[in-house]
Amino acid sequence: MSHADIQIPLADVREIYRVGDIDRALDDAPAGRSEALSAIYEKMKKLGGDRYLVKPSSTDALDSLYDDCPNFAEVIDDLKKYLALAVSGNEPVHFTPILLLGEPGIGKTHFAKCLSNALGTGYEFVPMSSITAGWILSGASSQWNNAKPGKVAAALIHGEYANPLMVLDEVDKAGGDSRYDPMGPLYGLLERDTAKKFKDEFVDVEIDASHILWVSTANDERPLSEPILNRMNVYSVPRPNAEQAFGIACRLYSEILADHHWGFPPQPPADVMEALAAAPPRDMRKRLMTAFGNAKLDRRDELQVKDLDASRLQRGKARMGF
Repeated sequence: MSHADIQIPLADVREIYRVGDIDRALDDAPAGRSEALSAIYEKMKKLGGDRYLVKPSSTDALDSLYDDCPNFAEVIDDLKKYLALAVSGNEPVHFTPILLLGEPGIGKTHFAKCLSNALGTGYEFVPMSSITAGWILSGASSQWNNAKPGKVAAALIHGEYANPLMVLDEVDKAGGDSRYDPMGPLYGLLERDTAKKFKDEFVDVEIDASHILWVSTANDERPLSEPILNRMNVYSVPRPNAEQAFGIACRLYSEILADHHWGFPPQPPADVMEALAAAPPRDMRKRLMTAFGNAKLDRRDELQVKDLDASRLQRGKARMGF
């Protein structure tokens, strides 16, 4: 790899909360305050309020995503515009919150992880399908038993970055009692002006959450409210076409072998890759690992199309009965 290929993110330091506010909260808190809250305050004092604010060093930082996630080209094209502005102004990158729409398995979550790696910042994953109340994101009052900070405050307090990439996965499946709307905190968090003075209900101290990079995924936008959609750039992501899927399969083959010493040739068999390319990107790794295992069971160091058949792993196993 040449020096020109290496992209090293730069970083500033930004204060996301004031330690003086923590001291005042400790002084003002009643004698019977939550032990968990006191522990969080002490942790915040020990860590201090400064966090790294990553900024790109080059407009080429996202170019690798065109190969890794080829069906996300439209999204990458738009992100590069924000990147160019950040590099031009020597500023941290910031983009309008993103909603990735598309069928299951096309690589939406994988893209978000690759984006985080390319930008050199933190990565936080929130499975919205399991969230039934807004306190998961914004914390619950310390007066409640077992209360704790929400995902946003926890990411900023315990993490290294002021601008982590936060993935809200399957936002269309968030549910629960309408009185405790799990999407409720996002009305403020997705707006930079209000996010600057974000208050987690548990911590109850202002935290600057305005630098968070938001990426949401969904299969269907219809369950989402209009005010939430208006705060996002919405992209309909297609399945990879045949050529793109073939490329993804080949890169996955190479990535897996780079982490192991199994004796398979570095160049994948074209017919196996063509067969693998018919699977959704999310399933490719599972099917490829199955294929490697099947080949080894047959004492071979080269894949064949039949190795992609997961049912072959079950052959020869004795049935257990009671």
